[in-house]
Amino acid sequence: MNKKTAFITGILLSLQTLTFAQANIQDTINNWQEELKPVVLTGQYNPQSVDKSIVEVDVLTQVDIKRMAGNTLGDVLNQTLNLSIIPNAGEGRSGIEQFGFNSEYIKILVDGVPIVGDEGFGNAIDITQINLDDIQQIEIVEGAMGVQYGSNAVTGVVNIITNKKSFYKWHITPYIQEETIGNEYGWFDEGRHIQSIKVGHNISDNWYADIIYTRNDFKGFLNNNQGKEYYNPDNGNDGLRGYEWLPKVQNTTKALVNYDKNDFSAFYKFEYFDEQTEKYAKNVHLNPNPATQTLNPTANDVLFRTKRLYHHANATGKLFKKLNYNISASYQEQIRNQESFTYYLHSKTKSNIDRFDYNTRKGFFSRGTLSNLLDSDIIQMAIGYEINADKGSASGLSEQNSGTDTQDKEINTYSGFASAEINASNRLTFSPGVRYIHSSVFDDQIALSLSSKYVFNNDYQLRAIIGTSPKIPNFEELYFYMVDSNHDVRGNENLSPEKGKSIFLHFKKPFFFKNSDFTYETKLSGWYLDVDDKIDLIIVNDSPLAYQFNNIDLYRTWGVALRNKILYKHFTANLGVSYSGESKVLNSSDIKNDKYLYSIQVNTQLSYRIPRWNTTFSTYFKYNGAQYQFVQQLDENGEQYFAKQKQDGFAWLDASIRKDFLNNKLEVSLGARNILNVKDIKTASSGGAGHNTASNSLLLGYGSSYFLKLLYNINF
Repeated sequence: MNKKTAFITGILLSLQTLTFAQANIQDTINNWQEELKPVVLTGQYNPQSVDKSIVEVDVLTQVDIKRMAGNTLGDVLNQTLNLSIIPNAGEGRSGIEQFGFNSEYIKILVDGVPIVGDEGFGNAIDITQINLDDIQQIEIVEGAMGVQYGSNAVTGVVNIITNKKSFYKWHITPYIQEETIGNEYGWFDEGRHIQSIKVGHNISDNWYADIIYTRNDFKGFLNNNQGKEYYNPDNGNDGLRGYEWLPKVQNTTKALVNYDKNDFSAFYKFEYFDEQTEKYAKNVHLNPNPATQTLNPTANDVLFRTKRLYHHANATGKLFKKLNYNISASYQEQIRNQESFTYYLHSKTKSNIDRFDYNTRKGFFSRGTLSNLLDSDIIQMAIGYEINADKGSASGLSEQNSGTDTQDKEINTYSGFASAEINASNRLTFSPGVRYIHSSVFDDQIALSLSSKYVFNNDYQLRAIIGTSPKIPNFEELYFYMVDSNHDVRGNENLSPEKGKSIFLHFKKPFFFKNSDFTYETKLSGWYLDVDDKIDLIIVNDSPLAYQFNNIDLYRTWGVALRNKILYKHFTANLGVSYSGESKVLNSSDIKNDKYLYSIQVNTQLSYRIPRWNTTFSTYFKYNGAQYQFVQQLDENGEQYFAKQKQDGFAWLDASIRKDFLNNKLEVSLGARNILNVKDIKTASSGGAGHNTASNSLLLGYGSSYFLKLLYNINF
């Protein structure tokens, strides 16, 4: 019996026990209707029902996260329509792609505050580094949100809302989770091993505090590779050493103190995150010794380490018993360190150790709003400010630079914004907004928004959201510098912010049937989104060959999506389909093709709860259709042209079973991810002469994996 078979057998035996035991436990989720109307915070003056929000917000609730047994943001967003997770197995990182734009265009927030990352605040975040052990819900807004959340909120916002209270005097929650990585699993050297504990305490009626520690140990995915200690004594260059997906260990410590009394509340959150990622050279230097007829194999390996400090203080309340205020201040640091060394495979020792920091960040962020300025039921007004001070190094390759090119740079932005929500009638509400952005580096920018909601008869709702957001050039585009005998690639400090704008329409209707437990909600959405002055790397000199970043391209996308949700007694189903077209006007090339290329996405979620067994069965399916791109080619005469090339479609299928024992004290989740065994897909890149195109593969997953999670609630 191999390791994978043993793990699956254990899960099946657990499944039999879970299914038939504890049949008399009461159902803990009685009101399934509440899943249709969660309370949302993103883009709101005050917390309110998602139906009352003038901005369209999609919500992943804590129930959704528990069903998926999600531990990181990447675990739960993979099934979301119009979002794709793009992994980089060679670096051990993953980012988000939304509407065809990479993770620099979508802003990730925690309690309304952007997280520090490699390229600044809130963007280009490695989502596998965002732990979900204290999450209340995740709110997703599509479209430019420049007025509410400033620059770089071009395609949308993901706002993670954390828990800050407990119903119990003491709440202690330890859990462990074991997962296979594809067909690889072992107690110590293979698989994914997670341990976590949370201790929360209501100190008094007004004070609450908690502390959380989580360790996430991903042992990497070998696939056809042979691991760290492998070498071929006959051929050190066979390329089989190391891992296809890099091993990494994450340690996260979080602490919270929350005060809540009458109309005033305040909290302070702290987080320390540490990650180590191991990258092993695929080839080995055999170092033969003819005198002794022995080998002393060595390899040039690298250890990457990320440290992040996060402080966030927030206060909300009322002034003069009328005005609502909300003020946040956050100081964050991130240090990425690289340690390169020579590893001796026989003695398992290191030499020639070289350490240096790169992609460092130190930043301060503050945001404040003052709302309910007019104390009117017809017009609500809010004003606010935002300060973002970002200091860091130039790029991920800055270790190759020298002298002044490795010095830290600083980009500070200061914003003031105002918006209003006007109830023109019982049916019509609209909200205009404007933000003025002053930068220490760039010309001043303006972001605008206009949102409206109209409620028809029978509760049909139409929302229109128009917004703009600038995209500030990142540190690499501005300050990158790598010039030697083989390279000449430079940033451009004269770059201008990109200009993003979007239009979204949402038409939805909930259907409630009298004397029935059946509820149905449908939503039809349409959008247009473009980014002008898109930054691209272009050739600025032919001989010698030199590259530089410039504002030159235009990206556009439009599409429609239909989302449906059905609730019937203890059964829930979600079905969504999205059809979109994408156009890239690559003015960086001598030739161009601005035609739209189309793709489709489909997602489905089914859950059924058996109250008598206190068990929930869930499945998640998402199909990402084939994508197309125009690839630059050379014909038989050496002339350039654009050829339409295809990236294969693929599908994710996950399933889980969750059961509560011992009066809901013990929570057991087991299931499978990537049941369709997706590892890579075929894509295409630019080819040579003629009509030949180099076919490549894009790594997406590590095959089918299985998990078992045990969580125990100690409440008193």
